Amino acid sequence: MSNSSSITHFLLLAFADTRELQLLHFCLFLGIYLAALLGNGLIITAVACDHRLHTPMYFFLLNLALLDLGCISTTLPKAMANSLWDTRASSFSGCVSQVFFFAFLISADFCLLTVMAYDRYVAICKPLHYGSLLGSRACVHMAAAAWGSGFLYALLHTANTFSIPLCQGNGLDQFFCEIPQILKLSCSDSDYLREVGLIVFGAFFSFACFVFIVVSYVQIFRAVLSIPSGEGRHKTFSTCLSPLAVVSLFISFGMFAYLKPTSISSTDLDLVVSILYSVVPPAVNPLIYSMRKQELRDALRKLLQYTVFHPQ
Repeated sequence: MSNSSSITHFLLLAFADTRELQLLHFCLFLGIYLAALLGNGLIITAVACDHRLHTPMYFFLLNLALLDLGCISTTLPKAMANSLWDTRASSFSGCVSQVFFFAFLISADFCLLTVMAYDRYVAICKPLHYGSLLGSRACVHMAAAAWGSGFLYALLHTANTFSIPLCQGNGLDQFFCEIPQILKLSCSDSDYLREVGLIVFGAFFSFACFVFIVVSYVQIFRAVLSIPSGEGRHKTFSTCLSPLAVVSLFISFGMFAYLKPTSISSTDLDLVVSILYSVVPPAVNPLIYSMRKQELRDALRKLLQYTVFHPQ
């Protein structure tokens, strides 16, 4: 990182020039952030407190809520503070930390979504083997693999990104420190291509995970079609299509943000794409993955009733 030591801070993208619009963006992001905190926080509390939810599916859901909570907390609070205080500055160390934690959490998030697709595949297509394939030890190992993969990926990319000499100024066309935007400041073609190569490798790995998710859901849909009850088919389809749509949104816009050619890059396009893959999924995942499940709704209802009638 010594090659970039001459830069003491970065200038992030301002959402608007007028004070009124800055405050509007602050209120909008605050609402999204509070909704994400509430939704994911309720999931974590309900799963942790209700012993009936101590199953593999809800164990993975708890991990997903933790990752989503960390992911959105890495980007939005800084953006909200900049809009509220009318500033664009982000310290160099703060930018390094943001790149690391965002890469760590977003990649671990996707690995966990792959594990969750496998969990649903085994539960629906091989129910008799569910206990043996997804025992407590196996679940812990798979969750640890997702977190560990994200950590190694983030460590590799963060160290490599900030070892590249930066000589194109310190302005980033993004509301948070994002690797593609930092690479635009590079003045070394060889180092730039090295990091791009790592990004491409990560994209291929992500695409392989996405193919695994799609194949898993295809097998699930085939199994669902054999269900004689029309109500049973509808219920299973409704719980599978929504997660698949969120995963598709997440991977497509994430890969587009990192792999799109510079010829079609624009500030507005980059901003919209980054919001769609970094802000929207953590905010809507609680609704998509949990609120459709009766067991979790019952647990949340009991938790709220206990909180209201037993405040002490």
